[in-house]
Amino acid sequence: MKTKITTLILSALFLISCGDEKKNEIATETPIAVKVSGTTENDNSPFVTASGKIESQKSANVSTRMMGYVTKVNVKMGQKVSQGQLLVSINNTDLQAKKAQVDASILQATAGFNNAKKDYERFKTLFSQQSASQKELDDMTSRYEMAKAGLEGAKQMRNEVMAKFSYSNITAPFSGEVTNTFVKDGDMANPGMPLVSVEGNGVMQVMAMVSEGDITSIKNGMPVDVLVKSSNQQLKGKVSEVSGSATNTGGQYLVKINLDKTDATILSGMFVNVQFPIEKPKAKTETQTKKADIVLVPESALVNQGQLTGIYTVSNNVAILRWIRTGKSFGNQVEVLSGLSADEKYIVSAEGKLYNGVKVSIQ
Repeated sequence: MKTKITTLILSALFLISCGDEKKNEIATETPIAVKVSGTTENDNSPFVTASGKIESQKSANVSTRMMGYVTKVNVKMGQKVSQGQLLVSINNTDLQAKKAQVDASILQATAGFNNAKKDYERFKTLFSQQSASQKELDDMTSRYEMAKAGLEGAKQMRNEVMAKFSYSNITAPFSGEVTNTFVKDGDMANPGMPLVSVEGNGVMQVMAMVSEGDITSIKNGMPVDVLVKSSNQQLKGKVSEVSGSATNTGGQYLVKINLDKTDATILSGMFVNVQFPIEKPKAKTETQTKKADIVLVPESALVNQGQLTGIYTVSNNVAILRWIRTGKSFGNQVEVLSGLSADEKYIVSAEGKLYNGVKVSIQ
């Protein structure tokens, strides 16, 4: 019995000593080496930044003005096309029948016109020889004019039918590339419905949306820097158009920028950041400057978890994850709207994995 009690006591003492060792390990955990930096205060930003998208200066959604079944889609997405090339064919059996009727009416009107013309000329000669009365000449003149008008009407009807044939044979409005096809063989085409999307080969442009607080600083011809987000490539451009109304754009003003030069890596639809250079504002009072302060942090220092954005701050050599609300991007820096004050330190980089509450050592 005493032997069993002794064994239990020894086991308990062993477990306690193990627990103490683990506590000592936790207590002596090596802090993670980190680098911290103060936030950047910018009350005289040298540029206005806006988000935008690259588009071709020439683009069109080609449609038709008639209803009918699509007999053949002659192009594929990504295919190069030239101006006037056939894109989509629509069933035109009814137009073929209408054309046959019009051609028959033209033959009939031509025969009637030729007959009326001969009678008119004959009665005109007889009238000059005083062998026909004025009334007979007037009747022949009226018949001739009616036949002439009937023939002209038949010809115009044929022009109308031939114009409708262009609605059944959809061609490229300019040379470029097919960016999308919205129908396939056998689909029903309706008036105004997009069939094929085509973008021209030429100069690209950027469509940017600018806030109401910045639009007054942007002028036509202003040189701008365009940063392509996907490739981090920087392009040059000039403002070509500035919208004066935000009624139909949700409070944002549309600005168009013509790019000076692009290459094969720049594609339509890529998202960009546009930097508009503006004049630095005049000196402000201390109160005005505090209101205009912009808190900027490097984009690499941000932590994204789902829809939340945070940044690690340091308090008593412990990393604290702070959730923040971000605003505009200024190159590789992001504006912090709330959650971080201008005098707070934040972690820029770490030599280990950070988490909330981990001990850190500031380098």
